[in-house]
Amino acid sequence: MKFFSLFFLVFACGVMAASPVVSGLHGKHPLEQQQVGRLLISELRCMACHTGSGKNGISAPDLSLVGGRVSPDYLRKFIADPAGTEAGTLMPNLLDAETKREEIAESITHYLVSLAGKAFRLNSIEARDVAIGRNLFHRIGCVSCHSPRDANGRETTSKGVVDLSQVPAKYSLASLSEFLFQPANARPSGRMPDLNLTRAEAKSIASFLIGIEEQKMRLLKPEAKQVASGQKYFHKFNCVACHQMKGADARPALALERLNATRGCLSRQPKGVPNFHLDQSQRTAIAKALAAPNAPLSDKAKINLTLTAFNCIACHEREDYGGVSEKLFRFFGTDEEGLGNEARIPPPLTFVGAKLRPEWMRKVLFDAKTVRPYMHTRMPQFGEGNLGHLPALLERVDKLKPVVMPEPPRDNRRKVREGGHLLVGDKGLNCVACHKFNGKKSPGLKGLDLLTSFERLKPSWFYRFMLEPAKHRPGIVMPIYWPGGQSTRKDILEGDADQQLKALWYYFSLGRSARDPSGIRSIGTSLKVTDTPRVYRGRSRIAGYRGIAVGFPGGVNYAFNAQNGTLSGLWLGEFLNVSWSGQSAGNFNPRARPIELAQDVAFCRLANDKAPWPLRPVMNKDNPVNPDPLYPRNRGYQFKGYQLDADDVPTFLYRTGAVAVEDTADAVVANRLNRLVRKIKFDSPKAETVYFRALTGKVRQLAPTQFATDAVKLWVPKGTALLRSKGDAKELLLKLELPKGKFKIVIQYELLR
Repeated sequence: MKFFSLFFLVFACGVMAASPVVSGLHGKHPLEQQQVGRLLISELRCMACHTGSGKNGISAPDLSLVGGRVSPDYLRKFIADPAGTEAGTLMPNLLDAETKREEIAESITHYLVSLAGKAFRLNSIEARDVAIGRNLFHRIGCVSCHSPRDANGRETTSKGVVDLSQVPAKYSLASLSEFLFQPANARPSGRMPDLNLTRAEAKSIASFLIGIEEQKMRLLKPEAKQVASGQKYFHKFNCVACHQMKGADARPALALERLNATRGCLSRQPKGVPNFHLDQSQRTAIAKALAAPNAPLSDKAKINLTLTAFNCIACHEREDYGGVSEKLFRFFGTDEEGLGNEARIPPPLTFVGAKLRPEWMRKVLFDAKTVRPYMHTRMPQFGEGNLGHLPALLERVDKLKPVVMPEPPRDNRRKVREGGHLLVGDKGLNCVACHKFNGKKSPGLKGLDLLTSFERLKPSWFYRFMLEPAKHRPGIVMPIYWPGGQSTRKDILEGDADQQLKALWYYFSLGRSARDPSGIRSIGTSLKVTDTPRVYRGRSRIAGYRGIAVGFPGGVNYAFNAQNGTLSGLWLGEFLNVSWSGQSAGNFNPRARPIELAQDVAFCRLANDKAPWPLRPVMNKDNPVNPDPLYPRNRGYQFKGYQLDADDVPTFLYRTGAVAVEDTADAVVANRLNRLVRKIKFDSPKAETVYFRALTGKVRQLAPTQFATDAVKLWVPKGTALLRSKGDAKELLLKLELPKGKFKIVIQYELLR
């Protein structure tokens, strides 16, 4: 009888309710019980209702388009019984005490579907995509937070992972693909990070998670009466406390510091309040945190909480916590097995604040910068709004005794430079046997590019690492060249270890101007455009180190500087030469003489029409350090990636201040005209004036909306042009009066040579 009752309960309610899952708390984390409670308070968004500390907690999923993203049947079931539908969910059950629970859930579903503007539709799935998606899912790092799957697609573990078993009933192929491609659009909290998937990769993983078994669904056409009722319930149950909706304010609840840890949501059997299905250890930890909810945290504690909340510790070690578990180790792969575990396991975070320059750390965290293309696991992007505080914290906490490595005196530079050049090559320490150099492949293993060292690392860490590599990265295959602080090459720079290490640092500081060491060679590749547009990413003189080249059939090509957000070059004819083979990795140069445009930030807010344009910092051999490493960010620019349309034409996504920008350029080749038509769309939260720097050099005006140099002719929107003198040259600015909401301009470029 007892068995029958239990069976009936499971059958009637679906998944047995499970306590909320915060993945980072199920690994080797560093948090004390009070800190665990503090993290749970944040992850469960307790402060969305209990605002005593003046904070609202983390962002909840955006529900404005959920009706087109999630199956109506699933929405209704989830609203009626979150924990019974999705094991481990952080969403509380708000309808436990409601006798009309199903009726309320149905009404709220109608309301949410009415907001979406488009109906949920199922799509067919191809077996080929399922196979590709299975490989990607287990290869790129998804299994750090989600369960691996067996040969039949079943999850192999349930403890401490975010449950995905409900995905086939929840999403369509189209909606899940779009979510995986840009997860922050629906979940701004970053708890589901962006793994830098292409659209094809997102579709493949979505195909794998949904499977080819045909799903059934009901069509739901929102009924006005149900929509109105659902909207009222949405407000009645204070859903707006977590899920913001226009024109609705949350009802404040008892301040956090006044809560009773044995009552309300924290009681064993919550009644008339949100039920999170907390287990006893979670209730105890939260009670411990509520004893001093506003107690100040040390910088170290803030780091520990952050790394646990975002589950960074599933892949990275720091001090004595975190790291890849034995059961997941096999899913961390590499293309360079000879480099050992260093090439498959993400680097440790111990002393990372003393290791990496802050500007590089920001590039890794927020710009998807990587120097380990051989590593299969990808670095997730959690969003600057969620981790913007972390680089400064790590730099304050992680300290090493400084090692000063100044630039050598002018009369000694050549000797030092030649010493570094000799040490790196095959006639010295033969570093190039395992490392690329300036994009050129090593004849042996293909370790990270040596020339990134100066850009990435702080000198004190570099000095110590070179002396004792295995101490900083246990298991690394790199040999010790200075055992006990003594050099193994007595014939270079008098055998002085200190001089040799400083010579290497100076040699790397020369950047792309550093002469190739002996033993390395460049492999050139020519890229051509066929019948569809082609996009290539890499470093380039005409587009910076985050350059993106776009070529069109017919011979119109352009380069976009993603670092500063500007169209920086145009040319006619053949597409590109790259300095070595690879995908989106090498230096590129146009195969024809380019029309070079400015590489400074393209958009800016100026005090007035005469204010000078902020120019990018210039570095050279005598001034190799960037004096303004956050130049584009300090002017409001943030690159958000790009996406391809059905014809493979890219749209660049970025922000200028709070304004979202979509920038698309397409070629028009006809009647002996070679034009690039650029459509720039803006979405602004408020009306404001923004300036756009369209053209510089010997600019002349041909008509009110037409300007030209000897190389390019430009058509601009009426009433926007400001032609200003700048020394012997001129610059054309467009003064854009952006309204609140959406706005679009069109600029045409005609290539004259």
